[in-house]
Amino acid sequence: MYEANATVIGTIVNIPVKRDLPNGEQVLTFRMASNSRRLDHTTGEWTDNGTLFLTVSCWRRLGAGVDASLRRGDPIIAHGQLRSHEYRSRDGVERRDLEMRASAVGPDLGRCTAQVTRWSEARNTSDRFGAESQVPAGDGLGENVAAASAAPPRTTHPEHADA
Repeated sequence: MYEANATVIGTIVNIPVKRDLPNGEQVLTFRMASNSRRLDHTTGEWTDNGTLFLTVSCWRRLGAGVDASLRRGDPIIAHGQLRSHEYRSRDGVERRDLEMRASAVGPDLGRCTAQVTRWSEARNTSDRFGAESQVPAGDGLGENVAAASAAPPRTTHPEHADA
């Protein structure tokens, strides 16, 4: 099988869903949309040029981070391996879905602001994705702790990430 890695900028279009797999692992999946826009040089206006929809799957610690941080409607950047999934719908029509097995997902800081909460290496606990890490509070779906917000940028200079 081929390995096509890509970075897609878009928006989460559904509520992320966590599933337990028979082998004991958990995966968080969501759908994202990426709109293509281009500048029409004759009118000087931006025009929409189609939408790419894809299913994003997040495993282990990445799934826990996405579950604690992002929700439907958030602008994101996702990077990972692309695969095409073929299936037959309930009405018998053959369909194809583009899927990404994400290796990194984060808020698109060009369209929102976000507060960073680092995984604590000093106070490890077992999170609900089976990885050794500390997950911020909020156990239920939709109880995001560090959700990206569309708030305007701060007027003061934020601390450097290594501070």
